Parts: sequence; structure tokens; C-alpha cells
Amino acid sequence: MSENVSTDILIVGAGPVGLFGAYCAGFRGLRTVLVDAQPQCGGQITALYPGKEIRDIAAVPGAPGRDVVAALEEQADAYGPEYLLGRQAVGLARASGGRPQVTLSEGTTVDAGAVLLTAGIGAFTPRLLPAGEEFLGRGLSYFVPEPKEHAGQDVVVVGGGDSAVDRALALHPIARSVTLVHRRGTFRAHAASVRQLYDSGVEVVTGAQVQALESDERLRRVRLRHEREEQLREVKADAVVAALGFVGDLGPLADWGLRLERRTIVVDTRMRTTVDRVCAAGDITAYPGKIRLMSVGFGEVATALNNAAVALDPAAKLFPGHSSEAA
Repeated sequence: MSENVSTDILIVGAGPVGLFGAYCAGFRGLRTVLVDAQPQCGGQITALYPGKEIRDIAAVPGAPGRDVVAALEEQADAYGPEYLLGRQAVGLARASGGRPQVTLSEGTTVDAGAVLLTAGIGAFTPRLLPAGEEFLGRGLSYFVPEPKEHAGQDVVVVGGGDSAVDRALALHPIARSVTLVHRRGTFRAHAASVRQLYDSGVEVVTGAQVQALESDERLRRVRLRHEREEQLREVKADAVVAALGFVGDLGPLADWGLRLERRTIVVDTRMRTTVDRVCAAGDITAYPGKIRLMSVGFGEVATALNNAAVALDPAAKLFPGHSSEAA
């Protein structure tokens, strides 16, 4: 059933950055609505790796993704934001006075003083493993929502980025064996993670590609072709995790008239887009020197929200004050 909702701030994307944005808006006394196409908060963390240890947030030495999301929800909920989940932001129009009006996929219209886009990489789909796609769901997977499901298994992880290395490290204490296969000789993952990988006992095979997955009644082995060897190599495997990255898609946001740069949204130092009353923060944004870390996104969303608050009320101060000084 469609409805009309009015709010001060509409946040599109209820991942970690969007949730912190809801806290920032609530701290300033702004009514907030969060919209997300997923049926729950947390973005990629909740959908892809809720059990993964998050380590790049200040003062959090390491915590499972699900715990980080739960803490961010608790922080945001202190100010009572409204959640419209399982609904995609589709169209952008203008009400009287230039206020943005965003139409959602099921027909709801949200009238807002300002819109904040924190949609990460947008809709995300995994890059597919060329060999063995017929094993999807019966040995081959692209996500590891719960590492304990691989307890006692021989697992082959394919990829060379942070996702592949992180998953191999997470599975190593649980699985019977873990083999990481990467087609290049060098990794794209963080250097510290790669050092930890080589010290962990995970078998690392570089310069090789998956040629085929083999089975009888279930997955039994992975056949690899090494670039420097004529013979194929076989590795025992009960499960294969293809961590080859994801392809982002801005979806309907791409038609909002925003200035785009390689599937990201260009913003200025106030996190404003080229469309009036629409700002953005987090991985969805692009500007010179951009670093895609969650901790950076938290700073960006605070900048975006406080500048939006001043745009809504020119008499308001840009600096909201410290939370420790609030009643």
C-alpha cells in the first residue's frame, strides 16, 4: 500500500554509513527516514559477511560485522528514525519550494528537506567464476555468511583481493584445510593481511586458475592450471568460495541527473552532489583523494548531514556540538 511520508532528511542506504548518518541527523533534532532495498539494515556486511571481523574502525580492534551493525542500529535508534526497508528509491521529483520528492518501488512518496545517498556500491552482484557454475548451491558459493558451516571441510578460496584473503583467514581455524588460489603473483589485498595469510598455514597457490570443478555425488576436487606448468593440478575440495569481487549498479539513481564517475557520484567538500538538496557519503562517492574505508564514510556522512542542516536552516550552526556535552 502506497503512502506519503514527510521528513527532514531522507537517507537512501541503511548500511553502516547510513545508520551513522541517522544518528547524526537525530542528534541535531532532524526527523529522519532510512530507505533500503534490502529487507534489513547493514548493507553489504549483513548480506555478505555478517561473521567477518571488522578491524578498520577506530577503537574497534575487531568485531564481527553483525555486532558492528547492531551497535550502529542501537546508536541510530536513540533518535527514533523511521525505516522503510525492502523498498528501492526509484524516482526524484520536486515539490513546492524545491523540496525533493523521492518515489519508492512500491509507490510510497517521501517528501524531504534534503536527501542523503549512502548506498555503498549500489546493487551488487558477484563476479562469476568462469568454471563450475553448475555447482552453485552445491559446493560453489560467492559468500560466507556463516564460516562455521565449513567446519571440517577442505575449502578452496579463489581470488586475490581483501575479500578472498579475509575469507581464507576466517576459515582457516574452522576448516580442515584452506587453499587460496590467485591467478596473479601479487595480491590486491592489504599488505598486512597478505603477510598474515602467508604466516597462517593457508596453502597459497599463485599464478593459477580454476580449470574445472569435479564431483561424484558431491564436490570432490578442483582442477587448477598453473601458468608455468603443462600438467593440471588437483586440489581436494568440499567447498569452493569464489571471492572475485562485485559489480556495482546505481540502478535508478543513475537517472537522477547526478554527475557520475565510473558508477560513483561526484561530490564537493561539503559532500553535495550536482543536484540541489541531494548529498552523498561513503563508497558511493567520488572526489580527488577518495579512500574507500568505512571509517572515512563515517566522517563524510557527518560532514554531509551537518552541512545539510545548515542548508535547511541558515540560522543553524554548522558545528553541532559534542555529544558528551548534550543533555
